[in-house]
Amino acid sequence: MPCHNQQLNNVNSGQEHPMKQVRFANNNNNSSSSSSVPAVLSNSEPTEDTLQTGSQETLGPQLKLLPLNDQIRELQTIIRDKTTSRGDFVFCADRLIRLVVEEGLNQLPYSECTVTTPTGYKYEGVKFERGNCGVSIMRSGEAMEQGLRDCCRSIRIGKILIQSDEETQKAKVYYAKFPPDVYRRKVLLMYPILSTGNTVIEAVKVLIEHGVQPRHIILLSLFSTPHGAKSIIQEFPDITILTTEVHPVAPTHFGQRYFGTD
Repeated sequence: MPCHNQQLNNVNSGQEHPMKQVRFANNNNNSSSSSSVPAVLSNSEPTEDTLQTGSQETLGPQLKLLPLNDQIRELQTIIRDKTTSRGDFVFCADRLIRLVVEEGLNQLPYSECTVTTPTGYKYEGVKFERGNCGVSIMRSGEAMEQGLRDCCRSIRIGKILIQSDEETQKAKVYYAKFPPDVYRRKVLLMYPILSTGNTVIEAVKVLIEHGVQPRHIILLSLFSTPHGAKSIIQEFPDITILTTEVHPVAPTHFGQRYFGTD
């Protein structure tokens, strides 16, 4: 469990391979310019990633991207590679999920506390506030549950089953089960792939019907398309989306590959 409430910073200023993706500067400062201006990490010719700058700028600080490094980039590559074995796929997916979950917890509220060390010294730290829960959108969202439990052993997890019509892409809710006091909790909504955004929009509507405020929802995702993220934020401007990558092509095979039903 994280013991701080600071944003992860990229300190690899001297790395050999320059980063090519656009990343938002996830700053908690009060300056509006620092929280909404994207940080373009590129010293090469324009790529497909840097061409997305215009579309990402419109999403604002509600979209938070994990700082890109070679480890994350390799995990993304292995997950997207069609020749990857299922064992390697699940292993790398679980690693990426853990990174997203850890940063998702970093977005939740903490309070200051003082503890006594075994040597008798007082240590001023922080503690994780109670009143949080996870909600997975079945089926692919269930792949992220273990990563959350590995970080928060006693956290309660609800479920939503939503299926989309293959022709109309309209989503329909078939099942929803939450903790009875979900309306008082911060919700970590888990769904690994954001393609159209329709499934997540329906899930958020169900949470709102149960009294959850959109500003208390943090959507944890591994990959997102610009359209999917934009659709969700336009519908719910107060929601927070945390992902590792925004790319026009999402690995929509994720759920089938992870559960071995491809």
